[in-house]
Amino acid sequence: MLETSARLLQLLSLLQMRREWTGSALALRMSVTERTVRRDIDKLRSLGYPINASPGVAGGYQLGAGAQLPPLLLDDDEALAVALGLSAVTASPVSGVAEASVRALTKLEQVLPSRLRPKFAMLKNAVTTLSSPRTVVNPETLTSVSAAIADHRVVAFRYAKPDSESSRRLAEPYGLVDTGHRWYLVAWDLGRQDWRTFRVDRFESVPSARERFTPRPLPQKDLAMYVQHSITRSPYRYDVVVRIFAPLQTVAERIPPQVAELTDDGGSTVLRSGFDSLDYPLMQLAAMGFEFEILQPAEFKDRALELAGKLAKAGR
Repeated sequence: MLETSARLLQLLSLLQMRREWTGSALALRMSVTERTVRRDIDKLRSLGYPINASPGVAGGYQLGAGAQLPPLLLDDDEALAVALGLSAVTASPVSGVAEASVRALTKLEQVLPSRLRPKFAMLKNAVTTLSSPRTVVNPETLTSVSAAIADHRVVAFRYAKPDSESSRRLAEPYGLVDTGHRWYLVAWDLGRQDWRTFRVDRFESVPSARERFTPRPLPQKDLAMYVQHSITRSPYRYDVVVRIFAPLQTVAERIPPQVAELTDDGGSTVLRSGFDSLDYPLMQLAAMGFEFEILQPAEFKDRALELAGKLAKAGR
């Protein structure tokens, strides 16, 4: 019985390694007959593993997708990676995922080999996630949009803006971007005939897939950079550009990517961001303690001089 169980695990491992195996290749690799391979394939199927078989000389066996998730066979590195990944997403902003990851992590830790437990415990204890306010999103919305992106299908949904009532939208979805704080969808809005960046937490309904569409050229090759530009600059009254006399890495530790675009400038850092008020960025820049130079707009320089005069007068 022990020999049979070990052979089934070996067969399962081989099927996970390669897309397709012939019966003769499996028999040769496992040092058994093809008849034994066929019997073992039937046993794995009875345990819930969906194994497809194609007839003929060129046919073979292939591990497929089934209706239920059977037990997985992971090597040491894979088991450690999955455990650490589950541990990291326990703070996920996706509704329900944090609880599910805790349950899955508990199950995995129970069967984690003893030789891996010290390494996992060391890594888990050494890494601390700094919590920050996150907007919760519906996992059904993410899966529905992801499927529509893969199938090139138009999606219909109700979308709410903070300053207005919700409206029905039809859009061609192209990509989802996770900023760590919020999820965004980059899509072509069919009603407005323009590119739009939608906050996924503002979807009031799970998007429903409609007809297929022919993909159009993206507004920018890197959708993450496109979203960063959209959320830090495009919607605002003033497009502020400042040179901060500090290295990029030092400034990046103080300013997250969802707040501003930062680029290296030969030892200094150029900050680009959008604001509706010029007083707020002046206060924030002054509070950081770095020397900086205002590059644009001209109104920003004028406001800095005006406030500097008032502060100097107050100091006297």
